[in-house]
Amino acid sequence: MRTLKDIDLRNKRAVLRLDLNVPIQDNKISDDSRIIASLPTIHRVLKDAKNLLIISHLGRPEEGIIQKEFSMKPIADYLERVIDEKITIIDYLDSTGLFRASKVQILENIRFFKGEKENCEQLGKSLGELGDVYIFDAFGTAHRKQASTYSAIKHASQSCAGLLMEKEITMLSEILNEINYPFTAIIGGAKISTKINLISNLANKASCIVVGGGIANTFLKAAGFEIGESLFEKDFIQVAEKLLETGKIHLPNQVYVGSHINTDKSIIKDLDELEPTDRIFDLKLNNKIISNLKESKTILWNGPLGVFENKVFEQGTQELAKIISNSKAFSVAGGGETLAAINKFISKDELSYCSSGGGSFLEFMEGKTLPSVEALGG
Repeated sequence: MRTLKDIDLRNKRAVLRLDLNVPIQDNKISDDSRIIASLPTIHRVLKDAKNLLIISHLGRPEEGIIQKEFSMKPIADYLERVIDEKITIIDYLDSTGLFRASKVQILENIRFFKGEKENCEQLGKSLGELGDVYIFDAFGTAHRKQASTYSAIKHASQSCAGLLMEKEITMLSEILNEINYPFTAIIGGAKISTKINLISNLANKASCIVVGGGIANTFLKAAGFEIGESLFEKDFIQVAEKLLETGKIHLPNQVYVGSHINTDKSIIKDLDELEPTDRIFDLKLNNKIISNLKESKTILWNGPLGVFENKVFEQGTQELAKIISNSKAFSVAGGGETLAAINKFISKDELSYCSSGGGSFLEFMEGKTLPSVEALGG
């Protein structure tokens, strides 16, 4: 994969595709994590490049229509203060008029432009030819084959990955290809259907896999336990049975149940005590799982163990987070809910690495080649 080290940026017009899709309330950014993660690349490009044009998407606007609530203006205002450079917002793709108003410009929400999601070749060509070099640093969108994440890279005369993209690929490759054993993977979430490829791939690599959330319920059902009215996926029972045969899937002995997801009261029960009306919303780590985690030299975490947003169902995820934070293992976490749990119970600095990707993280860990990585020569 081509990186910034392979490109001479001196006196060049750089186009930089970032993932600045941040939450905005009342025109104010409520979480700037993705912007902060992009700053090293921005500063690196500004050091040598003559001009910089930033491209990103924001939210899910109706394609082809400029909508004020999805404008890049709050992000442009924020970046002006952080990098101490005037930033001009533009809403056109005519390269002859670009790079004149200011050294740094930001294109209006790329999803305002018709053809972005469909990977339109013409739009990709227009984007790729806007500057002298096209730098892709939006790992969170690297799994999408769209105009700004794929075609633009293909059409650019020069293209490379930014510093964040390079770091993501390096760190995630290490956990897949340079594993120090024992290796424990924690995979949580509501639906096994969204994580089945990941679990199947990890079953060939991990020493053990701890499952949580609705995923754990499906495995518990496949193992023959009563799970009452708990969320599970009937169509994946046979797949879960096959994975259980590997001996890699570790299930809890006790779970937290409640009458509904927003209840203010939970009860802990052994698996053989569950009744037909029970609903499982969290699980308790047993001694075997805790021991495996503490002995692990590599830990991968994707997905909470329970409905941690509700205080009465946060115990499993909170205990897991604290065990990982105290571990000396090489620990990598990814996914929006996982990062939210980390921010609630510990600090990102207590893990070896926290990925900025959601879908990209999952697909990479499944062993797939991401479209953007492929376009960059990876």
